[in-house]
Amino acid sequence: MLNKKEIITIVIVTLILAFTISLIETVEIFLYTLLAVFLVLAINISAKKVASFYFESEIEIKLWEIKRYGFKAHQHFKRPFPAGAFLPIISKIFLFPLHSFIWMASLIFDVKPKVYRAAKRHGLYSFSEMTESHIGLIASAGIIASLISAVIGYLLGFPDFARLSIYYAFFNMLPISDLDGNKIFFGNIVLWSFLASIVLIGLFYALFTV
Repeated sequence: MLNKKEIITIVIVTLILAFTISLIETVEIFLYTLLAVFLVLAINISAKKVASFYFESEIEIKLWEIKRYGFKAHQHFKRPFPAGAFLPIISKIFLFPLHSFIWMASLIFDVKPKVYRAAKRHGLYSFSEMTESHIGLIASAGIIASLISAVIGYLLGFPDFARLSIYYAFFNMLPISDLDGNKIFFGNIVLWSFLASIVLIGLFYALFTV
């Protein structure tokens, strides 16, 4: 389900997020945060993997990188900037008073169809390419899973896990670059608007209530 490169990426991001969130806290808090962050990522990724399987495709999890800094073709970095690794740390400086509220959108995914399976089920060319709508639905599966897990975590008495799930959903819903929010926005703007509204409500409760 996950290749070696994906596992390494997920482990690195988990460590970065857990360390940044629990900065200057105790070892026990770090380990608890590490487990919570891992579960948040695992639930989100698993949901997208399952959704991609349903659409006869497969996704590869990658670190979010920014390759361009402008709108013109020549405005790009010589090497992609690993935003997924650095933005959590940078955001900690500016959002320090909010404790665990840091940039958490560190992972993206690429998707490609399984043509041989699609041909068997749908006909040779009817499903050989993934549309923006399909990609948006795969991305939305992760957001929905994060929201559901946040509710379940809160009801079971794990408010920190619920809070991190909401934060993860919020940052990933931003319609920028290759984040899930951008895929959902261009795939189905109505769905994006609906999910964004729910995420904002959840964010309000996470910041001021949970």
